Amino acid sequence: MAANGRESMRIAVLAGGTSSEREISLASGANAARALEQAGFGVVKLVDTGNSSFIDTLTGGSFDCAFLALHGAMGEDGAMQGLLEVLRIPYTGSNVAASACAADKELSKLLYARAGIPVAPGCAIERGNDYDVDEIVKIVGGECFVKPAVNGSSYGISLVKDPSELPRAIEHAFEYGEKVLVERRVRGTEVTVGVFGDDAHLRALPIVEVCVQNEGAEYYDTSVKYIDPSKLHRIPAQISPELYQRTEELACAAHRALGCLGISRSDFIVTPEGPVILETNTIPGMTDTSLYPDEIRHTSDLTFPEVCAGLVDMAIERAGA
Repeated sequence: MAANGRESMRIAVLAGGTSSEREISLASGANAARALEQAGFGVVKLVDTGNSSFIDTLTGGSFDCAFLALHGAMGEDGAMQGLLEVLRIPYTGSNVAASACAADKELSKLLYARAGIPVAPGCAIERGNDYDVDEIVKIVGGECFVKPAVNGSSYGISLVKDPSELPRAIEHAFEYGEKVLVERRVRGTEVTVGVFGDDAHLRALPIVEVCVQNEGAEYYDTSVKYIDPSKLHRIPAQISPELYQRTEELACAAHRALGCLGISRSDFIVTPEGPVILETNTIPGMTDTSLYPDEIRHTSDLTFPEVCAGLVDMAIERAGA
């Protein structure tokens, strides 16, 4: 879309919501709204989907597109995408099916494996079902991560170093959802890779190495996730050229395996044998300290406003509007 055509467009930036990531989403939405204004869109309205009247705002706002800056349940899992389909409002990012697949870590692992993307051994437990700690240990080994299978931003996650800790960790994860994923702890370099573009021009952004040890953390949890990125993010990641290229390829492969559209960010542990994928976010954080905007800052040909505008352009084109 030509930049001069944006002056007449009305964009609703959907943020907030009701998930455990509400506050981060509001910050992402505010940052995206500023970027869209800088890109020249005429009317940019921040809409909090945690407000019960948000549907009335959408239906009465004559919006040309909804920009999704929602994280977690009822925002990143396909629910909001389905509503926007019903309301016939074009929206940024992945569709209902891809959003739902990416949000469910058990399902996404099945799709990764089918696409030949290495995953960590693990198992899923649904609320109310019995589980055997010894059987879990046979699958995941002595150290593992326990996490909600459908949630984001590291809420409810535990690092388990002894099998005796598993029941408590599983119950903690159940506080955030109906299904829990237990995965072997994979040791290596933790990285994340943003992906941007349509199918014909899909590209990986500069790879970020997440240096949690700088802040005394053992893994990338909520205690370090939103501090000054200069303290945690090493760009480009300090891995071999061969592993760097392979990680870029797998990030794009994960994007395609899930059916993502426009934007995603996949997390990996890079071992000497190669990258192992952890998960894919279909609506990455967009705050000043988030990983995805930091990757954009380290490109030579993209700005955050250009990326946000590009996502709107792709949404309009996909909808045939």
